[in-house]
Amino acid sequence: MANKPSIPKGTRDFSPSEIAKRNYIFSIIRKHFETFGFQPIETPSFENLDTLMGKYGEEGDRLIFKILNSGDFLKKVDEDLYSSKDAAKLTSLISEKALRYDLTVPFARYVVMHQNDISFPFKRYQIQPVWRADRPQKGRFREFYQCDADIVGSNSLLQEIELIQLYNAVFNELKLSGVTINLNHRKILSGIAEVIGEKDKLIPFTVALDKLDKIGPEKVMTEMLAKGISQVAIDKAAPLFSMTGSNEAQLELLRDFLKTSKEGSKGVSELAFILDSVAELGATDIALKLQVTLARGLNYYTGTIFEVAAPLEVQMGSVGGGGRYDKLTDIFGLKDVSGVGISFGLDRIFLVMEEMQLFPTDINRDLDVFFLNFGPTEAFEAMKLLRELRIRGIRADLYPDMAKVQKQMKYANQRKVPFVVLLGEQEIKEGVFVVKNMDQGDQTTFQINKIDDFLTSIQAVLN
Repeated sequence: MANKPSIPKGTRDFSPSEIAKRNYIFSIIRKHFETFGFQPIETPSFENLDTLMGKYGEEGDRLIFKILNSGDFLKKVDEDLYSSKDAAKLTSLISEKALRYDLTVPFARYVVMHQNDISFPFKRYQIQPVWRADRPQKGRFREFYQCDADIVGSNSLLQEIELIQLYNAVFNELKLSGVTINLNHRKILSGIAEVIGEKDKLIPFTVALDKLDKIGPEKVMTEMLAKGISQVAIDKAAPLFSMTGSNEAQLELLRDFLKTSKEGSKGVSELAFILDSVAELGATDIALKLQVTLARGLNYYTGTIFEVAAPLEVQMGSVGGGGRYDKLTDIFGLKDVSGVGISFGLDRIFLVMEEMQLFPTDINRDLDVFFLNFGPTEAFEAMKLLRELRIRGIRADLYPDMAKVQKQMKYANQRKVPFVVLLGEQEIKEGVFVVKNMDQGDQTTFQINKIDDFLTSIQAVLN
């Protein structure tokens, strides 16, 4: 007996209905990317391993899917190394490529390789899948889509304001209200580490801090202590991690706390400029919230950090995020190219919209007109009409077999077809076809040689 087929954990099949909903989200995101002047690119699904490793921090590196070399991949491994079970050393010999972890590092690689062919500042968007060897759970998959928009070649903080407006435009059209854009600044985090005397431990400090919402303050403190951050330093920073009040009030507290840190003070100043400018422009009706514990554990961020939280009534976490990275292209040999970008988490947005019932009611309709099959002669005549309808952009189909009418009508109902055409022997003799409106139940007769009259009558429903 054959084994029952399955798919890897953290991956999914998508039905026609789900694809229709996903494409609806894709189309709105793509439309606004292009409205804001972003250009599309695509990069390979896998990269050279050394392109990806070391760019996401220790925890990110562990989640990269490595691809085994083809052929006898153990040929270069001697017996002693194999027996040592040293994964890091072994990986470098048996794997040269990996599935991309995100779209940002491949984009940085793209910019460096194509720097002579693009105009700076370069605004690109990219909608492609990424892979992470994460533990699957609700809203967290091993294969998922990211929809990224980035600008490289400009230090202007106007870009951050633009990206906030882009978030606003997309979520407004999706009718996804209740989301919150949380903001922080890596310079603020660097300043905090400096003021508490742990400047050299910025990375472990931010990696642990980024888990505050997931594991709670006690476990975060335990992790910091394990990474060599002193209890005195933790106690000094602790009041900041429970700050409340308006953005203005929190910024004022940060100004005072970071007054001895030049870098931290600059971060406060830049974040204040962004928040003030967005408010003055009236650029968004999405809530903007300063969150000093937001770190987004990726090491390449150097400036503003964004994270978009799903509506509170939906337990989903973030549905988007991003930030500024000033040195990402440095690692590939191109210096002094600042970048900033955001990402939409397509899969989580889908789940949120599904739970909140935000998809249009007719989104699953993929067929406008359906012809019943009354036999070979009638089907052939129906195909002539089918061709005319398709030329005019109408999604039309014919049942392939001469089955019972009841079976064919059941199929039409399952496909949610609004109009069913009956073209039998008598109709062909009279030069007409009969159309049944599936919602209202009434039938109307049209002349075969006046197909445009039929199109005019159904336009309101199809639009």
